[in-house]
Amino acid sequence: MRFILDKVANNGAGFQLFLVDDGGVRPLPIPQSAKTFEEMLAGYPLGVYSAFRTFEHNKFLWLEAHLERLRQSMRLLGWEYQWDERPLRRALHQVCTAYPLPEARVRVDVLAEPVTVRGTAGRLLISLMPFTSPPEVYYRKGIRVAVVTGLHREKPQAKTAVFAQHRRQYQKSSDVYEYLMLDDDGRILEGLTSNFYAVADDILRTAGSGVLEGITRKIILKLADELNISVHLAAVHMGEIPHLQEAMISSSSRAVLPVVQIGEQIVGDGRPGPVYRRLLTAYHQFVAREVKTAV
Repeated sequence: MRFILDKVANNGAGFQLFLVDDGGVRPLPIPQSAKTFEEMLAGYPLGVYSAFRTFEHNKFLWLEAHLERLRQSMRLLGWEYQWDERPLRRALHQVCTAYPLPEARVRVDVLAEPVTVRGTAGRLLISLMPFTSPPEVYYRKGIRVAVVTGLHREKPQAKTAVFAQHRRQYQKSSDVYEYLMLDDDGRILEGLTSNFYAVADDILRTAGSGVLEGITRKIILKLADELNISVHLAAVHMGEIPHLQEAMISSSSRAVLPVVQIGEQIVGDGRPGPVYRRLLTAYHQFVAREVKTAV
């Protein structure tokens, strides 16, 4: 596979966009003002995607699970399009190895239809932007989240760019770190960009249906089992918040973050709890032994 990286499109802030085709990886133009993946990809046909971060510059955590989720999302939408994983893995390795900053956030999109750019057609895009870990104080002291109503995924197991656009209107507040989505009965499903967990009676709870089963969520549930933490796949109702001991969210770019306030309600004693700390420690250990390059 031939890689064409001599003229990488970069808006000066570490944002890069590539088309993966049979001839290699081709840089695509992006707006100079782009600050999000959605702004980088404006104008392209909306499809499905998976987003994650690099570790040690060009290594990934459970990349195979991210790629399988792409395929699952396509199947749920009824797509017949197929793509070869090997060229995509080589492309990810190449562009992340060449990335000029220490770490990157990475997004892989499979577009709903082919696009032709500078005479080259394809449906696979790779986007890169700088990765910045959440402030360390968030892990020590916790975060505040709020809830939104009337927003949900039409197909919860499909990670679609359409939903990513719809949620943007809620990602504006400076004093709320994340928003949680509720079902029609007031049960907490997931965050706009994360999965949600709570601890009640020393049992870790998270919604078992109606949510996107995040890759980090799979890891957290695996680690909970290894740590002998009891798990119950059942969504927490808003009315149960006063009885919770702990709460937390997870995502590929955050690992696990403790939630100490939901709306105006304090969770537990308002501080990160022991279950969260055990899971975060185990997660870091898991990363240390599991990250690997794409090829």
